[in-house]
Amino acid sequence: MSLSKPNASAATVTTTRVAPSPVSGLCVNCIDGCPGYCEVGRSALRGREVIYPQPFGKVISGSEKDYPVDLSHFNIHGTCVGAVGCEADSDKATFPAVSVETEITGADGRKIPMKVPFFTGALGSTEIARVNWEGTAIGAAISGSIVVCGENVCGMDPKAEIKHGKILNSPELVRRVKIYKDWYDGYGTMLVQMNVEDTRLGVAEYAVEKLDIDGIELKWGQGAKCIGGEVKLPTLERAIQLKKRGYIVLPDPENPIVQEAHKLGGIAEFERHSRLGMVDEESFLKEVERVRKIGARYVTLKTGAYRPVDLARALKYASEAKIDLLTVDGAGGGTGMSPWRMMNEWGIPTVYIECLLYKYLKRLKEKGEFIPSIAIAGGIVLEDQIFKSIALGAPFVKAICMGRSTLTAGMVGKTQGKLIEEAYGKGKEYENAIMRTFAGAAQLKEKYGKDFKKIPPSAIGICTYYDRLALGLKQLMAGARKFALQYIDRDDIMALTREASDISGIPYLMDVDAKEVENILG
Repeated sequence: MSLSKPNASAATVTTTRVAPSPVSGLCVNCIDGCPGYCEVGRSALRGREVIYPQPFGKVISGSEKDYPVDLSHFNIHGTCVGAVGCEADSDKATFPAVSVETEITGADGRKIPMKVPFFTGALGSTEIARVNWEGTAIGAAISGSIVVCGENVCGMDPKAEIKHGKILNSPELVRRVKIYKDWYDGYGTMLVQMNVEDTRLGVAEYAVEKLDIDGIELKWGQGAKCIGGEVKLPTLERAIQLKKRGYIVLPDPENPIVQEAHKLGGIAEFERHSRLGMVDEESFLKEVERVRKIGARYVTLKTGAYRPVDLARALKYASEAKIDLLTVDGAGGGTGMSPWRMMNEWGIPTVYIECLLYKYLKRLKEKGEFIPSIAIAGGIVLEDQIFKSIALGAPFVKAICMGRSTLTAGMVGKTQGKLIEEAYGKGKEYENAIMRTFAGAAQLKEKYGKDFKKIPPSAIGICTYYDRLALGLKQLMAGARKFALQYIDRDDIMALTREASDISGIPYLMDVDAKEVENILG
């Protein structure tokens, strides 16, 4: 049985004429005269454009590969006995009484308190991240969560002022920081991410010293791809600008033949690529120390679905540097731009990498080494998946990173807001329609009063989605009789298959509680 679906996908706007062969994905009878519906056929016409999900700037894509083990291969235990973290009293141990607050804790006691145990991944220099930043940042701030401003934002800013290779001013980053800080109320924080180009540009110095940013996230990678960040550029002028700033731009926008092809439409767009990072222990430790000396209160690390030895490196180096948070992103998650086949066919899937993560963290703990707060990412979008991911990595996992679903909620909210505005304008009827459409609007109006009108529908959508996740998580936790997040442990889930049990160490459901059952039944 093939786990992949090659050669045709909604992501690349390709299909097959008839049923495909399972391995190649080609039509079982590829016929002469077909105009080229599939990925191979479309590639004959548009070549490298078909590597990426379409259309750029309008979509966020995730893997469609069906991995052998995922979170659905685990179920959550429930019990009718007792309460942990609450008095075992039916009038007190109710699901609304469950606390889903968490905190990211540094080695010296620094804390990032969070009202909810999930946050959004990096919104970087892709167009879809830029246009949806307002709703995401406001939604995260109101929800008491973390928001990460991703890589290349300063370098991609068309109005950026750069002198001697260093960033002096980035109106786009200024905009992003202001939006978040205007709504920040003491929970969560905003992190600014750095890759190779950001480090060279001096983004950490600019963000911390000029914009008073608390946290810097160093980036090794992400789950959706194993190369640097990428975006598409629609104009020749923009491609030339970014090439001059030192980015890798393909095809070469300064080549006269390329320019001619662009005018004719044969080359419709350019690609801007970031460089590959080169990790070693000494330079990583020095970079963490350097960023702290700049004044960053929090230093975090984001790593991708690399091979197991790289996960071990991330954990060991993060422990030695005593960073505040390590986010591990498994394969299967999404992004605003990644090579489609790479997104599906590279990297360790989320459940597998979390099982390795737990195993490695346990070894470090047994040796008495420092364990940073851990977040897991990679296709996690609903409350049952959040519970399972926290349990699978307990007690180390403190939060879940969810980029794609947060943007989905924001984009749906934005779309509904536009439809409502088109129908009613911006008066009282508009507000009434907002109140009718968003179940979470009443709660926000009660809290913010007159300022409720300033909250964009995209942010209301995210807050409403996050509120649903928090309430659903509380219900699951109450069923497991765990009344605060820190009490969730690996014993709260069961493996539904032997294979899931083998890779995770979580007991197969038919073996669970065997000794306790024997004691009761005698």
